[in-house]
Amino acid sequence: MGYAAVQPGMMSAQDFLTWDATQTQRHEFVDGEVFAMAGAEDRHVTVTLNIAIALRQHLAGSPCRTFMTDMKLRVAQANSYFYPDVMVTCSAADQASRLVKAEPLLIVEVLSPSTAAYDLGPKFARYRLLSSLQEYMVVDIDARRTDIHRKGADGLWVLHPFEAGETVHLASVTLDITAHQLFAELDDL
Repeated sequence: MGYAAVQPGMMSAQDFLTWDATQTQRHEFVDGEVFAMAGAEDRHVTVTLNIAIALRQHLAGSPCRTFMTDMKLRVAQANSYFYPDVMVTCSAADQASRLVKAEPLLIVEVLSPSTAAYDLGPKFARYRLLSSLQEYMVVDIDARRTDIHRKGADGLWVLHPFEAGETVHLASVTLDITAHQLFAELDDL
């Protein structure tokens, strides 16, 4: 998905939430600036759905919930609101909030050419401010590669790369996703 600034000047988080509730398109809010989110190609949507389905089925009956694309994530420490492709939260506070989540333990972004650098750089830097976050999963559809950034007991983030064809292990939710599940219904490269 691509981004384009839509509001001139700065806006408060509360003004953004009020304004955004009247919009028909999704917007992300980053420290006072508002960015429109472009649509995604079918491969992006398919992989996002594959991940969400695997997580939803695995977590059924648990206190954890899986959300995708249309659920807002608040990163208070960065004065920002995002729409991750997929996120999982097991937080009671998040269960009580219908419109915004703030304590995910897993966030997933499926890369697109227009957002890859942002998703891996500034956005991940903001996500890391979430004390609840344990893993950040980044999927490269073209390379069929997945990188898991996992927070260690020492608070440091460690990269766990999974090459094409490998099963991805998500420690935060104790789930293995095969490459077949992850890339189901995609045409071969």
